[in-house]
Amino acid sequence: MMVRGRFISLEGLDGAGKSTHLAWLTAALTARGVDHLVTREPGGTPLGEKLRELLLHEPMHLETEALLMFATRREHLAQVIEPALAQGRWVVCDRFTDATYAYQVGGRGLDLAKFEALEQWVQGRAAGLLQPDTTLLFDVPLAVSRARLAGARELDRFEREQDAFFERVRAAYHARASASHGRLVVLDASKPVAEVQADLAQVLAGMGVA
Repeated sequence: MMVRGRFISLEGLDGAGKSTHLAWLTAALTARGVDHLVTREPGGTPLGEKLRELLLHEPMHLETEALLMFATRREHLAQVIEPALAQGRWVVCDRFTDATYAYQVGGRGLDLAKFEALEQWVQGRAAGLLQPDTTLLFDVPLAVSRARLAGARELDRFEREQDAFFERVRAAYHARASASHGRLVVLDASKPVAEVQADLAQVLAGMGVA
């Protein structure tokens, strides 16, 4: 019987260093012989990438935003994530539902019951809610996030939000982590990169990947 693959997601404010640590993580998995794929949300499929452009750049009603986020996720699960896991491959995803909770519920104020209904509809399975096995939350103070993003590139409509929005997003991430029963692993991403990667190596070791 094929052993199900492991599902890992990466979360955090923009500027937390997710891209840097994602590159390290995928290189580490490759070096350890772990068959895996790397994907992202919103996006991950041809349709999802088209919807990503709309989500990042077109103004829209909050509930439209949430519906589109879960629409891309449904396609992503069906076309990429669930088939890979069933084949025994690991999936490493840059953002997943925790981001929707943090940004749409925490940041924008989406009604929690509506979020939970969408989460159950899109991710509900007979075995329970389909979530990452481990979520790496790269946590930085807002000032660090802002400093790292300054002048890096043209900002999308989320990144242009006011500081209060991001403080709510960060607080929502921490609330989600507290309620996750250990699924969300909070990493201090304000530390030097080498120290964060040493922490990541410990997380991998805890997954049985030496």
